Amino acid sequence: MTTIDIHTTIGELVAERPSRSRVFQHLGIDFCCGGKKPLADACRDKGLDAQTVLQMLLAGEQAAGSQDVDAAKLSLTALCDHIEQTHHAYLKQELPRLEPMIAKVAAVHGDRYPWMRDVAAVFGPFMQELSSHMMKEEQVLFPMIRAMEAGETQAACHCGGTIANPVRMMEFEHDDAGEALRRMRELTDGYTPPVDACNTFRATLDALHELEQDMHQHVHKENNVLFPRALALEAEQRQPA
Repeated sequence: MTTIDIHTTIGELVAERPSRSRVFQHLGIDFCCGGKKPLADACRDKGLDAQTVLQMLLAGEQAAGSQDVDAAKLSLTALCDHIEQTHHAYLKQELPRLEPMIAKVAAVHGDRYPWMRDVAAVFGPFMQELSSHMMKEEQVLFPMIRAMEAGETQAACHCGGTIANPVRMMEFEHDDAGEALRRMRELTDGYTPPVDACNTFRATLDALHELEQDMHQHVHKENNVLFPRALALEAEQRQPA
């Protein structure tokens, strides 16, 4: 493993762990064409403190390993909050970041690797559907679940009398998202970069892989934990006293 210090080049850092590109991209540090610069020089050119950037890289890697929770132990309200603050927040940041990266790789490398154009064609509708999906959860379904847990038994009346209807729609949309992820994995041979791939190409495929992993956790928490528990609570509350 490359030692992370201020003398290591940007390119070496990203080549070893493409997720580091997020930090460099956020700071406006070129990790592709400018990848031969040591971290110290790249930071100096941007007027940044190299040690501070080094700590940002380390903190990002530590956070990536400690994000998850035991969803089954959370209340329904806390689980809704967790999904919004963790998985929805990640998607709202990552999807707009990833879209131009995919478009750039498809435009620059699409002649040699036409499957990247297919990835771009799948990603666009996937991103749009997820954005709509999150809005429906945050504005409709999750408030209903929180209200129901708080004892407001009329929370679901405006959705056909039961939360089962929006839950069914969310699960259907999860299936669509899962199919898009399956297709992108297939097109990229499991997100495997070509031998001659530049750092932007590698970072894009790595980001898609991380997106898939996060989505699997996200959908699991909803389909297998949140939704069944919410439906069970609704059924319990409807039992005659």
